[in-house]
Amino acid sequence: MSRPNRRLVIVVRADPVICGHSGEARNLAEVALTRGFDDVRLLTWPVPALQAAGLPLKPLDRITPYSAGITVERPEPVGDYRVPDGRYLAGLTGRLVELLAEPVPTTCLSMYLMPHTAVVGDAVAAARAAGFAPEVRTIAKAVGSDVTNVIRSCLREGRFGAAVALFTTYLANDQVIAVSEYTRQEIVAAAEAVDAHCGTRLADECRARVTVSYPPIDTSAYLDLDPAAVDAALARRGLVRDGYVLFLSRVARAKGVHDLVAAFARSRARSAVKLVIAGNGPALEDVRALTRDDDRVVLLSDVDDDEKPLLMRGCAAYALPTKPEPDFVETFGIALTEKMLAGGGPVITTTTGGTGEAVGGTAIIVAAGDVTGLAAAIDRAVLELSADERLFMADRARAHALSFDRVRVFDELFATAPLQG
Repeated sequence: MSRPNRRLVIVVRADPVICGHSGEARNLAEVALTRGFDDVRLLTWPVPALQAAGLPLKPLDRITPYSAGITVERPEPVGDYRVPDGRYLAGLTGRLVELLAEPVPTTCLSMYLMPHTAVVGDAVAAARAAGFAPEVRTIAKAVGSDVTNVIRSCLREGRFGAAVALFTTYLANDQVIAVSEYTRQEIVAAAEAVDAHCGTRLADECRARVTVSYPPIDTSAYLDLDPAAVDAALARRGLVRDGYVLFLSRVARAKGVHDLVAAFARSRARSAVKLVIAGNGPALEDVRALTRDDDRVVLLSDVDDDEKPLLMRGCAAYALPTKPEPDFVETFGIALTEKMLAGGGPVITTTTGGTGEAVGGTAIIVAAGDVTGLAAAIDRAVLELSADERLFMADRARAHALSFDRVRVFDELFATAPLQG
């Protein structure tokens, strides 16, 4: 087999994890094949490790295949039970060292600073120390949970050493990016807090170097949907067009799903439409218990990538009333833009975190945690908007969402300095 000319390695929690950033990795990988990378690899975790972590996962038998030229690697752990957590990291780092040992110009992109950026940094350092002299460029992308979970928890608990280590690992990369302007501002604010406590100068470097790279979306998967395919998908679920309000996301308190259940129960629209909650996550059993006796609420935990846009297209409204929680704040909202591309009823959301950047003023906005306002928004979307108003809102939403097309995002991200030896 001939040696590749250019390689892209993305270190990420990839499929089957239900997360917008696993979709980001897929989309960047697909575009890379059209931009001169002839070897594209997703370096990720073995499925048993993902299952053991309790992460929400897609049905394993219905994961959309990657294009030829994209290899998903799941390195096995190194060592035995006496190395409790480092075994999988050693497997990821070791495999990346092997790839860097080959004389192939390589770009390494890590999503989720902890632990993926550390894997890249350790592998590059090991390859250079061994004398392999890799021709490599590193890009680290800070996503939502990096800031709202990891960094904020360090600051809350006074664990400034961990915060310093995370920032210095991040800034050691050739290119540092954030998933939204909100995230970039949060990074700077967190760095300022660390500087104030530790006497470091991290914030100045973050201000100067961190740029925004929005999530890349395969817009073609949501445009020009076949009406017959939409109707068939809905029929299989016992649904009809404009006959349901849709929540399709990770089922978690921070996504506002409890508020949505309560708002739907008190809305006038519940007599005209159902509420469909599609997804998986830590709050699923809570929601199941809350809605057990309500035949107007449908729970779907097995929606795959092919069905998702069809359900989005057919809904009367899409509701994601996300709100800030101590362990999570929505730093963009990829599902919002996917819904905006698919068309159908309007989006209902909040301006938590970076959602305003995602919807761009094209959604029905409610205050986070305002159940009464959310019920009124559902009634407005379902019962009060005219057909012309719905069409106008859908067209504006789609025009904004097209700015996140994966080709455009890829080209802007990779229009940077050459590889470093």
